[in-house]
Amino acid sequence: MSGIVFIISAPSGSGKTTLTAELRRVVPNLEFSISYTTRLPRGSEQTGREYFFITREEFKKMIGEDQFVEFAEVFDNYYGTARSFLREAFVRGNDVILDIDVQGAAQVKKRMPEAVSIFILPPSRQELESRLRRRTVAENAERSQLTGEEMPEEKVEAILQRRLQEASREIENYSQYDYILVNEKVEAAIDVLQAIVKAERVKRSPHPRDAEEERVLTAAELAERRHMMEKVQSILATFDFSSTRS
Repeated sequence: MSGIVFIISAPSGSGKTTLTAELRRVVPNLEFSISYTTRLPRGSEQTGREYFFITREEFKKMIGEDQFVEFAEVFDNYYGTARSFLREAFVRGNDVILDIDVQGAAQVKKRMPEAVSIFILPPSRQELESRLRRRTVAENAERSQLTGEEMPEEKVEAILQRRLQEASREIENYSQYDYILVNEKVEAAIDVLQAIVKAERVKRSPHPRDAEEERVLTAAELAERRHMMEKVQSILATFDFSSTRS
């Protein structure tokens, strides 16, 4: 294979979807990997757009043929990234974004150590809780509109706390990633994310570097894990990880 694989992971509520969508809008020759899954389509979802929807038997056959660069079973459904999707994107001259969790990221890095991994962090636990609360409340309101049924407050709170615990577990894996991005302000985060992608392309280019490329390299270097440790530690201090280890 040729081309660059960019792994992007983040806990729910970190703004990953917004950032990756904007990244694809401003940076050319980037494709967003579409995963295969055995779960049923929801609402207006279409195969080949949100996911490639296949049966468990088809998925297991693909596993047996080593067609996935990573896969996992989540809540009784399989999800995976096919090697063929990467190959076809590279043939088109594009790099690929993989939006996957820490488990999938570890599989990809094991098989493709040259892949570039980026972990997106919220600026604090308080901000993450605020974002997740807004999302959970909005989902409950949408559910109420569609079904006429509204979840009781205690159930909404239980969902929120579960999501916070899951986020805390994911955040503990930040040290496995090449770059750390703190999404405090979307515009600034997009600038850093864009710099990382451009810098990795510059590093692989045989051509002499111009002043703009040197600027991009410097901006991306500041987001490397080794330069982000002090900032990361201040964010981690706002989390209580004891509940994730019980």
